[in-house]
Order: sequence, then C-alpha cells, then structure tokens
Amino acid sequence: MKNEFPYLGPDMYFEFPEPADSEGIVAAGGNLSPGMLISAYKQGIFPWFNEKDPLLWWSPDPRFVLFPEKLHVSRSMKKLIKKNRFEVSFNSDFDSVISGCRYIEREGQAGTWITEEMEKAYKKLFKLGYILSAEVREPGSSEVAAGLYGVRIGNCYFGESMFSRKANGSKYGFIALTEKLLNEGVVLIDCQVYTSHLESLGAEMISRKEFIEILNDNL
Repeated sequence: MKNEFPYLGPDMYFEFPEPADSEGIVAAGGNLSPGMLISAYKQGIFPWFNEKDPLLWWSPDPRFVLFPEKLHVSRSMKKLIKKNRFEVSFNSDFDSVISGCRYIEREGQAGTWITEEMEKAYKKLFKLGYILSAEVREPGSSEVAAGLYGVRIGNCYFGESMFSRKANGSKYGFIALTEKLLNEGVVLIDCQVYTSHLESLGAEMISRKEFIEILNDNL
C-alpha cells in the first residue's frame, strides 16, 4: 500500500491480501477511513499498531472468540448482578468509553495502542451506526466507571477494547453486552487475541478458517 492511500467512504470496499505470515500480519499501511475499516472487519481483519509504528492489519490464526450462548458467568458475578452492583447502558456515552480505553493505565504496558488517529476513526464509525458500546456506572452516578466497545456488522460483533476503574466493572458490562447481543441474534463475538480475562467468561480459540466461514455466513 502507498502512503497516499485514498480515503474510502463507508460504501467503498477494499480487498485485503492473504495473511503474510503465521502471526497473522496481512498488510502495512493504508488508512483508517470508514470503508477501509469496514472492509477489514468483513474479511476478519483488524488494525493493531503502536503510536510510532506503521499501520498494521492482522488476522491471527487461531482466533480468540466467544459464542454468546457459551457465556460463562461465575458465582461471584451472579451475586453482583443479583445485587444490581452496576447500571449498564448502551451507546449512551461512547466518547467516555473510548477515552477510558485509551488513557487507562494497564499493567505491563507503557502506553496505549489507541492513537488519536484511531480514536477519531472509531468515532466516525459510531456516527455511521457501526459501533456498539456498553457504559457501566455505579447506581445513581453519571460517571462511566467501566466500559467496552466494538464493531457490529450483521450478526457478528468485533470487540475492540475495554477498561475499568472499579473491580469487576468491565466483566459486568461484558456480560450485559453479550446477553444483549445473544437476544439480538448475534452468533459470534470476536475477541481477537487471547486474554485470561475473556477466557474466564467463556472465550475460546478457533481456526482462522472456521472464523472466516462464520463471518461469511452471518455478515
């Protein structure tokens, strides 16, 4: 891809090449215009790069996913839900969610992969109706204490990031979001790469081939 890559509107489509290596790198370069991002997700590809690095596009094999009907809710989380520990809303304050994901301090990470360019790009997707976020607040509070967001296309949801300033806040929001998606007919939540946090909620590894087949049947 050239540095002067054209801006792609939401109705424009870009065909990505096959992954270049076993790690799942597909390409470097391009831009984060709406058409580029939507095209990527439809092909099982997502952007992931550090602020000073080139824009990289990934499609790892295997792929870490959650089938909504396999959501695992622990006893401790069931108790918190029963007590209405938090209140959860959807798409009520996406700006606070992506800002929280960008600036929250994470153990073992010196910085954030959500650059200013990426934040602007996903705000555009939000305005176009492709983003679904969950906002988690303590009862009676207007402050977003935890949250997560992702891209919804057809009956697939591509999770992007989450944050929490309160213990169990992001898990609480993820459970509520997953239940909402299940009720709406979503068959797959893409978690991209392995985390023990999401594994505890029922996420599992599947092959890239199976992942792409599911996308092709449900987008």
